[in-house]
Amino acid sequence: MFLIDATGLDHKKLNEKLGSVKESCTITDCLGQRFIGAGMSDKNIVIEGIPGNALGAYLNGADITVSGNAQDAVGDTMNDGRIVVFGNIGDAAGYAMRGGKLLIKGNAGYRAGIHMKAYKEKVPLMIIGGKTGSFLGEYQAGGIIIVLDLYGEGRPIVGNYPCTGMHGGKLFLRGECKEIRFPDQVTAVPAGKNEIDELRGYLTEFCDIFEFDLEKVLDSPFTVVTPDSKNPYRQMYVAN
Repeated sequence: MFLIDATGLDHKKLNEKLGSVKESCTITDCLGQRFIGAGMSDKNIVIEGIPGNALGAYLNGADITVSGNAQDAVGDTMNDGRIVVFGNIGDAAGYAMRGGKLLIKGNAGYRAGIHMKAYKEKVPLMIIGGKTGSFLGEYQAGGIIIVLDLYGEGRPIVGNYPCTGMHGGKLFLRGECKEIRFPDQVTAVPAGKNEIDELRGYLTEFCDIFEFDLEKVLDSPFTVVTPDSKNPYRQMYVAN
């Protein structure tokens, strides 16, 4: 594993070093450098510290693991690969994400999954272990978002206006979520056996990485949110 000490490096110099190395890398003393791993397809990258905005933007197959927190726009327009964060993340995670996986142990900020989409065999997956802010799944057009609320911090699992403009994909929230106000153009129903089986497939890797008991995580009601068939936004974004 090649070591890169990020002390004193701006984001351009850090990414130049990262791009010049062919083997797997560990970045130490990361402190807010942006665009780490942007567009990369052939590396395993471990980050010790806090990466800046747009971590893994346009990622195309690389694997990134962050030991702590990450800032805004994690996985922006991500195409393939995996980003694992052992802490919390900021706003707009997975913006326009069209493939790959975002696995977040902690909480996410506002607008997680905004404009998430899918294309042919690519179905992006975002799993948040804690809670999220407002506008979760805004304009979601495809892919899977799962929010687990595993830590019981005394506030709702999601902030205001979840799924605004949602016209594709699927969203799972752990709990009955009766207090959540969803827009008229989506349907929110309790998960049945088929949905729980589907969740098991998505959550196995997440629980293995973060050392959660999969059966305990699944031993809870889940709410499934999908676009309504009469969704007026569908005509704006999807060709029939």
